[in-house]
Amino acid sequence: MERPVSEIGSWDWNLNGNKSTYHALYPRAWTVYDGEPDPALKIVCRQISPIIPHNYKESSFPVAVFTFTLFNLGETAADITLLFTWANSVGGVSGLSGQHLNSRLMMKDGVKGVLLHHKTANGLPPLTYAIVAEETDGVHVSECPCFLTSGNSPGLTAKDMWNEIKEHGSFDHLKSAETSMPLELGSSVGAAVAASLTVPSGSERKVTFSLAWDCPEVNFTKEKTYYRRYTKFYGTHGDAAAKIAHDAILDHGHWESQIESWQKPVLEDKRFPECTPSLSSMNSTILIQGQRFRQGSPPVHSFTSIIERKFSLDRSGSDLKKTIGISHQNNTAVDILERMTSILEQVHTPVALNSAFGPSLLQQEEENIGQFLYLEGVEYFMWNTNDVHFYLSFALIMLFPKLELSIQRDFAASVMMHDPSKMKLLCNGKWVSRKVLGAVPHDLGNYDPWFEVNGYNLYNTDRWKDLNPKFVLQVYRDMVATGDKSFAKAVWPSVYVALAYMDQFDKDGDGMIENEGFPDQTYDTWSVSGVSAYSGGLWVAALQAASALAREVGDKGSEDYFWFKFRKAKGVYQKLWNGSYFNYDDNGGISSSSIQADQLAGQGVSQAKYLIIFNPIQTRLTRAEFEDA
Repeated sequence: MERPVSEIGSWDWNLNGNKSTYHALYPRAWTVYDGEPDPALKIVCRQISPIIPHNYKESSFPVAVFTFTLFNLGETAADITLLFTWANSVGGVSGLSGQHLNSRLMMKDGVKGVLLHHKTANGLPPLTYAIVAEETDGVHVSECPCFLTSGNSPGLTAKDMWNEIKEHGSFDHLKSAETSMPLELGSSVGAAVAASLTVPSGSERKVTFSLAWDCPEVNFTKEKTYYRRYTKFYGTHGDAAAKIAHDAILDHGHWESQIESWQKPVLEDKRFPECTPSLSSMNSTILIQGQRFRQGSPPVHSFTSIIERKFSLDRSGSDLKKTIGISHQNNTAVDILERMTSILEQVHTPVALNSAFGPSLLQQEEENIGQFLYLEGVEYFMWNTNDVHFYLSFALIMLFPKLELSIQRDFAASVMMHDPSKMKLLCNGKWVSRKVLGAVPHDLGNYDPWFEVNGYNLYNTDRWKDLNPKFVLQVYRDMVATGDKSFAKAVWPSVYVALAYMDQFDKDGDGMIENEGFPDQTYDTWSVSGVSAYSGGLWVAALQAASALAREVGDKGSEDYFWFKFRKAKGVYQKLWNGSYFNYDDNGGISSSSIQADQLAGQGVSQAKYLIIFNPIQTRLTRAEFEDA
């Protein structure tokens, strides 16, 4: 269907892209317009978002900055107008749902622009956009608060707006109200900010625009509302978009220099292959796709009643040791018993305690930087999938270690959860408990994260063999990377329970867990039976890491116990070695002698933290097989 000529299809901007190049190095990007749309001009647009390692304030800001550098290569001065347009929409039906309105804004420091107030559809939280430009000596900023992009509402059309700019080079002659009327149902609108300037021959000039959006609330269910991290600095009232955009205009130069300092050593290190910059950028994009929540406090508004018999082991201390006369020492078994005694009391407590809500594990005086959620992908609508986070988390612990510790606290809390409510498995139609005590969940949920975990329901992940070892390995790695022993002590009981839970999968008592003949690990289309290279390697590594972690938290009994189990399991695991690599499994089936590329996953984490599981020669031979495969 052909669009009406009054809509944005009427804009004759004459840009075909043949002489334009886009460069991406997240969170920075450049677009170079080399001689188009005007052959006498070269325009470079630098785009940044404030994703800055170890910065938990500005990195939470919902904002982007666009700085245009204009080079006049011609023989005469050039009069130039840059136009920044934005739709009052979040996509889908929301743009046509009506009641949206736009308004002019003018702030100090020469920052001028438009606010776009969006009501959203289906009762979702409202938001406000701000598009602004910086007016400086030689740069004049004007605004078109509202133009119609579709529908039959009265007012300026997209074509009218475009013609105004073509004729006058600004919106100074435009007669429009400071605030538009609320939009009719079925129509959609946009706004525009124009920056006009003259660039002398052989000279260059800069123009800076900013886009911010303020949507402070996140509602996963009607009963729970969370606030995004940036609201700690700008408030929760939904009126901060202009201030965020203004601050970005003033501070983006400092942000960009910090980002350059972070990326430059990697870019200039010739030891890395050419693909390293793009791979590093891809790993960093989760930080903008994810949701960062304020202060890690429980959700506001009402709580539903606790599901019958749903509980979580108490994550706070009690006087049990004094009651039963045990001396003051680190005894994990007693600590677990201590937590068990509080179950009956907890079924009458707020539901926040019966959840994977990690801030409850923060120690006194520890900073609470909030919580972080991200989706594995658009086709996997689940928050913080633990099996995949195992791999991605290396980037997070290096760049934003406090976020990584926050995620592990959530999983530590989830280990102590028990949720007997039923969910139907897609693989066979059977009904199973959503989450059992001791199992590390596949994910922190989808529609009610932290409170209803395990959004994944293809298989019963309570019987997966890799999730618990991966959790243990990540905890140990994160403790070593940060030196944070308070974190280690807080999550140690969950590590202990997670390992104890795995004993049920050691069918013959030889110290090694066995896979059960279905895809009971992250590679959920590959069945595995008996001792396997992948799950077995993770298990051996987790036992060694647990022994080392027990030593760090002062639990001598557990240190010796897990070291004994490690030595025992390692001996069994070595039976998979065929002289070149570890066999896929020991089932004797058609695929048992196959080589799995990820069989060294456990060894990789351990070796990074100075633990050695296998003979280095075995590791080298296995990697050589990967290269030859």
